[in-house]
Amino acid sequence: MAYPAAPHTSAAFLASFATPLPARCASPPTRRRAVSAAAIATTTTCVFADAPRGIKEEQADSGAQAAAAAAARRDVSPDTVASIILGGGAGTRLFPLTRTRAKPAVPVGGCYRLIDIPMSNCINSKINKIYVLTQFNSQSLNRHIARTYNFGEGVGFSGGSVEVLAATQTAGESGKKWFQGTADAVRQFLWLFEVSYLLQVDVVISSFSLIFHCLTKVYYNIVLQKHVDSGADISVACVPMDESRASDFGLMKADRNGHITDFLEKPKGADLESMQVDMGLFGLSPEFASTYKYMASMGIYVFKADVLRKLLRGHYPTANDFGLEVIPMAAKDYDVQAYLFDGYWEDIGTIKSFFEANLALTDQSPNFYFYDPVKPIFTSPRFLPPTKVENCKVLNSIVSHGCFLTECSVEHSVIGIRSRLEPGVQLKDTMMMGADYYQTEAERLSELSVGKVPVGVGENTKIRNCIIDKNARIGKNVVIMNSENVQEADRPAEGYYIRSGITVVLKNAVILNGTKI
Repeated sequence: MAYPAAPHTSAAFLASFATPLPARCASPPTRRRAVSAAAIATTTTCVFADAPRGIKEEQADSGAQAAAAAAARRDVSPDTVASIILGGGAGTRLFPLTRTRAKPAVPVGGCYRLIDIPMSNCINSKINKIYVLTQFNSQSLNRHIARTYNFGEGVGFSGGSVEVLAATQTAGESGKKWFQGTADAVRQFLWLFEVSYLLQVDVVISSFSLIFHCLTKVYYNIVLQKHVDSGADISVACVPMDESRASDFGLMKADRNGHITDFLEKPKGADLESMQVDMGLFGLSPEFASTYKYMASMGIYVFKADVLRKLLRGHYPTANDFGLEVIPMAAKDYDVQAYLFDGYWEDIGTIKSFFEANLALTDQSPNFYFYDPVKPIFTSPRFLPPTKVENCKVLNSIVSHGCFLTECSVEHSVIGIRSRLEPGVQLKDTMMMGADYYQTEAERLSELSVGKVPVGVGENTKIRNCIIDKNARIGKNVVIMNSENVQEADRPAEGYYIRSGITVVLKNAVILNGTKI
């Protein structure tokens, strides 16, 4: 979702989220800061709006407060921060793309995987102590992380470490189940964090499963600095959300100082209506505030390390989920602050939204793009050759490395690495994930000679509104256009599923010559 950024989101709103509540105004100056003198002047008015006395004096002193806040600011050092990235659950909403892989390992944008987005956000934020917790179908995810972020041939950063932690059971836990939720996953590894340096840091940023459901570039260090400046125990990153999708997310209500007063995970009906917020109070224009009536959690939480430990071990030892249990309960007893994110954020948690977000990358001026020299998205260095294109028509598309395109037509599509399109192929509104390997010409000719289908898309095949998973073999004269407009279908024996009208060709599937779908 591309929601309104500045100027619809005011500096006063963002600054107010970095300012303590009135009850904490006597706290040490190291716990408060605002962006600028002008912002502080506005923020101070907000902070003391309910005070019966001293409003004018506080406003008059705002310039002095700005100078004092700037002098007292405690900058966050990346050395004192660790990131915990939770690999997510079984990925049922993205099935069948998660049929044989973990959610974070799903390919995106032609040559990336979803895990690359939060990993790159960490690296670009100079957070180089990263833990990735995995559970379901994690083999390809583990392999990708090892190849990409190994500080050797992969992406390197000074003094950093990436550790993949798989769900385990130890002796004496025969009746114990696997991860029961986001909070339970972190709790099960607290023992490991305690024997390392992790819980000696000032704050921990935990990027949980929702982060893999979105395309976004976040400077975590900005979120962290806001967290430290506000003196919060917990900070929750959020975005404005419209009613049509609000029930898919954790929703919160916050006062004008950013203090979260209520938090509900995926509310429905009357509960959903009760979570409406007048976003006009927080800087959105009346036009956008009338549409974006909710504050949705991005699934990015920042904790003080000791608070995280107390919550999971002491206060809520049986709570399994951050959004469902820990955050709502903690909001009653702890200072839980909201951080409004004003950049691009798009949910890709379903087949439909994932498909649309990928095709949107082909726009001339996409809201999210990988071509950013300041905040690049890293991935595995595969050392593939440039794509070879012979007498083709390619319109508004992305073609990744190492592909062979011969006398074909590609329109509004994303073509993944090592893809092969034979003469006469027509691809439109299609995401093709590519292949994990090349076949030699001898192998291809040998398979064709005995009627087998080689990897890639065969001659004179027409494909539209389709996701083609890796290593798929699609024969000659195939038509995949869902002409009957089927919305849902399970045909695993035939090599495909249909979700929301989108045909999904399975990984390693074989679609025989002349097939019509």
